[in-house]
Amino acid sequence: MKTIDDIRAIVYDPAEERAPLVARFLALPGKRHLACTDRESVTRALDGLRAEGLDSKEALVLQRFMGRFFQKCPGSPRVICCNYHLINTCFNCLYDCAYCYLNTYLNSFGVVQFTNILDVADEIEAHVAARPAGAVLRIGTGEFTDSLMMDEVTGIAASLIARMSRFPNVFLELKTKSDNVGHLLALPEKGNAVLAWTLNTERNIALYENGTAALDRRIGAARAACAAGYRIAFHFDPMIAGEGWEAEYRAVAARALAAVDPARVAWVSLGGFRYASGFREIIRARFPDEALTRAEMFPGIDGKYRYLRPRRLAMYRAMRECINELAPDAFVYLCMEGADMWEDFAGARYASSDDLEEDIARHLRRTVLR
Repeated sequence: MKTIDDIRAIVYDPAEERAPLVARFLALPGKRHLACTDRESVTRALDGLRAEGLDSKEALVLQRFMGRFFQKCPGSPRVICCNYHLINTCFNCLYDCAYCYLNTYLNSFGVVQFTNILDVADEIEAHVAARPAGAVLRIGTGEFTDSLMMDEVTGIAASLIARMSRFPNVFLELKTKSDNVGHLLALPEKGNAVLAWTLNTERNIALYENGTAALDRRIGAARAACAAGYRIAFHFDPMIAGEGWEAEYRAVAARALAAVDPARVAWVSLGGFRYASGFREIIRARFPDEALTRAEMFPGIDGKYRYLRPRRLAMYRAMRECINELAPDAFVYLCMEGADMWEDFAGARYASSDDLEEDIARHLRRTVLR
């Protein structure tokens, strides 16, 4: 598994070198430091590292973020979204998953860690205060990066967990493909923090999830987190339809759910492999031997290429059957599917994403907040 040890060069603003997050990174041994005072000098430094042959994931850029830290997941047009809220903590990832949409950012070089990220807690608290009393809010940090890949250095998770533990109706999810949870296990106040793992079959991890933790290590980390008092979530997304997919995915779900207290599994998401127009050419250029985009796929209602609907429905139903048997209190939901798929999958008639959001909230009130 790739870790912070694989970072070889750190680009930073010397005006921030005493800031706690920056200082912790600069104190790491064996890293080359490049002080840059403006955007142009950062660009020159990164161009130089690229010219020297460093890989993009071996360079770390520490910089302030001037955009929106906190926002609702944009979803995709014409599909049902769970109305998850996102925290932008970092851009890019140590891992190199072939199917990841971050591959479309062809001109991006380096992992960019935002140094002022903890300011987001004030934004979240203001948002919570403006919502109706008792409204359930689900927040996650893994949209543009892996939530825990460097967290023992950034300290982001511990800080946010402590702040959000004040709000019983806030579920802070930290989603990862690592096993990097040891530094979080002894936190005294966990609130309704949810430590979550994206899981796949061992075959697909080996083929398409370069640099991530092995399946056993992810499941072992989930076991430790559950024993320490965290709520748990699992994400089977993307599910990849290959020979023997059903037996392999059912086996992964059974292993994961057997490792934790099923009553503490807050939710499980399912999503079939999908990609936007133009992504196939990018994947094939970077991963010439990949077989992902050679499957029979067609544009869906949002323009993304997907497996045919009957195949996706069969995958989702098989997994829901397994999950419902082993963790009946977990809410099982689909990621980026249309209303018709939801009706066939669960008999749910969702006219909008707000309907799914409220359904999840009702479930959490009944199973967690009761």
